Amino acid sequence: MLAELFGPMLTGLAIAAAVWAGSGQLKQGIDLVERDLRDKLRRLRVDARNLRRWLAMWLVFVVSVFFSLWLMLDTALLGVAVALLLVCLPWYLVRRMAEKRQMQIEDQLADAMVSLSSAIRAGLSLAQAMEILAQQTPVPICQEFQQMVGEYQLGKPMQRCLAETRERLRSENFALFAAAMEASRESGGRLNETVDRIAHSVRELQRLERKILSETAQARASAFYMALAPVAVLAVYYFVIDPDNTARLFTTVWGQILLSAALVLNVVAYLWARAILASDI
Repeated sequence: MLAELFGPMLTGLAIAAAVWAGSGQLKQGIDLVERDLRDKLRRLRVDARNLRRWLAMWLVFVVSVFFSLWLMLDTALLGVAVALLLVCLPWYLVRRMAEKRQMQIEDQLADAMVSLSSAIRAGLSLAQAMEILAQQTPVPICQEFQQMVGEYQLGKPMQRCLAETRERLRSENFALFAAAMEASRESGGRLNETVDRIAHSVRELQRLERKILSETAQARASAFYMALAPVAVLAVYYFVIDPDNTARLFTTVWGQILLSAALVLNVVAYLWARAILASDI
């Protein structure tokens, strides 16, 4: 029993020594991931003060899963593949949530522009119109207007509020919206007409994007089902057709290599398909 554990123990010590030797590069990598996640969480309006602690806990969990697969099931290569997927999982989920919120804001922005134009045409000032948008627009865009109005009421210049919101949202449509308001404040032009034209352009772009999404919906669903198909085939072979030979994928070195490669390539193919089918106008 001790002889069987001696090899894994030495390998584990070697891995620990390698991690210690590369602790500087590891820290830089964690800092890079933390900055990226913190930026996305800030756009999602999620408190990220304890992000470093959560990343450390997740890293410990990933390492535990790797050693569990390696020592208990004797599947080191599969453990590496699963660990890599688990490392990328939080970043992917946060990125998807940030993109979903961004799409909601883009969809709501044209209606917000029309409401702003109507309020200005009714004789309200820009600050008063922004306050109405903060109260009447739906989530999540109302959160952005509420922050702008709150900062403006606390004494921050409107130009700075617009610039910070533009930097936070990173939306081309909102950048046009902010540029129109800044130009109107400086030159005194008819803001409602400019906003109406921008809203019309934004709605036309949204119409084209929705058309592309509807035409590629079947392809995206096919990509998702194709990504699940290998898992279903493996389960059918393992439990029904040929359990003995299928079990060798988990117990032999070459089987683990093939299974790990198939797992990674399947995920890469799905993400590649999503990238190809993503609408970008």
